[in-house]
Amino acid sequence: MVDVLVIGGGNAALCAALMAREAGASVLLLEASPKEWRGGNSIHTRNLRCMHDEPQDVLTDAYPEEEYWQDLLKVTGGITDEKLARLAIRHSSTCRPWMIKHGVRFQNSLSGTLHLSRTNAFFLGGGKALVNAYFRSAANLGVEIRYDTPVDRLELVNGEFRAAWVGNERIEAKACVISNGGFESNREWLREAWGQHEGEWVADNFIIRGTRFNTGVLLKQMLEAGADRIGDPAQCHAVAIDARAPLYDGGICTRVDCVSLGIVVNRDGRRFYDEGEDFWPKRYAIWGRLVAFQPNQIAYSIIDAKAVGRFMPPVFPGEKANDLPTLARQLGLDPDDFMKTVEAYNASCKVGTFDHAVLDDCHTEGLTPAKTHWALPLDTPPFYGYALRPGITFTYLGVKIDETAAVHFSGVPSRNLFAAGEVSAGNVLGKGYLAGIGVTIGTAFGRIAGTSAARAALAPASPDKTKTAEGALSAAA
Repeated sequence: MVDVLVIGGGNAALCAALMAREAGASVLLLEASPKEWRGGNSIHTRNLRCMHDEPQDVLTDAYPEEEYWQDLLKVTGGITDEKLARLAIRHSSTCRPWMIKHGVRFQNSLSGTLHLSRTNAFFLGGGKALVNAYFRSAANLGVEIRYDTPVDRLELVNGEFRAAWVGNERIEAKACVISNGGFESNREWLREAWGQHEGEWVADNFIIRGTRFNTGVLLKQMLEAGADRIGDPAQCHAVAIDARAPLYDGGICTRVDCVSLGIVVNRDGRRFYDEGEDFWPKRYAIWGRLVAFQPNQIAYSIIDAKAVGRFMPPVFPGEKANDLPTLARQLGLDPDDFMKTVEAYNASCKVGTFDHAVLDDCHTEGLTPAKTHWALPLDTPPFYGYALRPGITFTYLGVKIDETAAVHFSGVPSRNLFAAGEVSAGNVLGKGYLAGIGVTIGTAFGRIAGTSAARAALAPASPDKTKTAEGALSAAA
């Protein structure tokens, strides 16, 4: 029997496997995907949001704990567990040396990655390089890795893990870490969670930015087995991405980052939200939800020549025209309705000192919705337009954990079942998102879960404690 079973193959799972192995446990990692698609959503990430009190090799200035916490508090609207959130934040200040030891390399922030040089450490080679480094290190340390091995169900008794089933194969372990993602690639569950809006099934027009293998099978089973639930199934990391992106695994290159530099209109040619509300890394993850509740779940980001070079260009070129009515026709918008919106916006712009690196004083007056920063008239050809769809990265519904990453059943922490990554991210992210915090959460609780699982697996059996825990769970049930 293996000491620790890790289910999943992304950042959090690999951190758990490495930590458990370093603690002396034998480890088996089961990855649902084939080897060429290993890594889950982590292959599409770019950086880790890091707390630091002074400049570091690839991080400028300082990003102290309290500022990090206030940033998180703002985007979540307070829907977060402060104890667990601060644990992850503090962990982000100490994990990079360990990551480097396992082959991860960092680089300075890229040109066009707005405002992140102070807060986020970028991976050299991106998320694919991150998971490849971890897989190499895991293999070198003796972690057994199996690909094409989706787990069908868990065998749980009174909140304790006994075995995982892969088809007819029963795999026993002394402890288990569940880290196989949310349910974003389960279209039926997304439909159920999001429902209808004006007669349309909202989720039918969603594009999945990440892996097709995150179907939520084990999450649903844990919840049905009595695991404490955390998070709203309709809350998720939802980004406005290019409408031409592939259904799965388009990744970060499909994101459209020029929203704050122009205007966004819906199918009817109308604006519907403040494009300049805050810095883009703090607001990009609200735009998927905003677009989801527009007619036909589509919107259009419009910029002029002044914005070119100020953002990371998307992988697909936008529609381009030398006048705005022509651009509207190319996008399939009614030119008259569109021009009314643009003319009202242009007339309302109060141009001060434009600076996209700060919350500047360029704003609109007398316009609803307002644009509170970076409001410049659309008046310089050529003009560009990008069609947007909601791009779902990962879901926030998950299982309740504690500071040891133990899964709770009726308020009682499991002795040997732990969770990390997206399946428990809802403990920290009730809603909203900060660039790079998904990797922070996965790294922090992946490492914690691996350490806790090894401790549980290697600890001497204690019949009295086991009996007490089972009794408490039975009583709670």
